[in-house]
Order: sequence, then C-alpha cells, then structure tokens
Amino acid sequence: MRAGLEQGLITAIKGDREEKPVDRLEHIFELQERFDRDLARRRQLPDYSPAEWIQKEVLAIVAELGELLDEVNFKWWKNPHPLDHEAIKGELVDILHFLVSMCLKAGITAEDFYQAYLAKNQVNFRRQQGLTDQKEYAAGWADKEE
Repeated sequence: MRAGLEQGLITAIKGDREEKPVDRLEHIFELQERFDRDLARRRQLPDYSPAEWIQKEVLAIVAELGELLDEVNFKWWKNPHPLDHEAIKGELVDILHFLVSMCLKAGITAEDFYQAYLAKNQVNFRRQQGLTDQKEYAAGWADKEE
C-alpha cells in the first residue's frame, strides 16, 4: 500500500503532468464538477439557477432512494430476496453523485462539507450522550458505558 493512502490520500493523474496527492473527497468533488459541466454542455441544458439545480437534484435523490428501498426489501408484503450488495452500493453512489452536485451548486467545497460533517458529527454524539440542553434528545442510557 502506498504511503499516505491510509491518511485518506489517493494519487490523481492529470494528463501528462506529474502525479499529485489529492484528498479522496476533494477528488470526488472535482470529478462531479467535471461531469456536471460536461453533462450540461452535451445535453444543452438550460442555464438553471443554483436553486433550480438543487431542486432537481433533490428530486433525483428521492428517486434514487426509492431504488435503494427496492434493493433492501422494504416491501414487507412480498417475499424477501437476497441483498445484492453491488446494487446497493450502486444506488448509494448515485445518491452521492447528486449530493455532491448539490454541494457544488450551493458553493460548498469538499473542505467545507468535511468540516461541517465533523462539527455535526460531534453535535450528534453529544446529543446521544445526553450532553445537550435539547430535551428531545435526552437519552436514558446517556450515563451508561459501553
């Protein structure tokens, strides 16, 4: 395994230029930005406002979530089928594509998104540990050790 890989780095090759380490999330954002530009150009899409794009992408995520539900046996009235982990992964990746695209349209960078995730993750842990003033998150097991 290459050095740095375990720190969340990958190597991106940019044409004939030298290889440079790129953060994985940043790389995903770059690829999505390139894809979105190419899609708009090739499909000659209208010049939607960021708000219109985000609305369309929310609907696309809702559709992808429906496809994900089909993969995980949500229809309790039917006989369950074995989980297809590749299909589940594919649906989750489709959702990520639209999520990242919305971030880009909203002017949120990979670093912004990462930092917001870290902050919200800390809030969520504090809520579940009963370390918040918000009563609706009070947990009866907050003082119990794992």
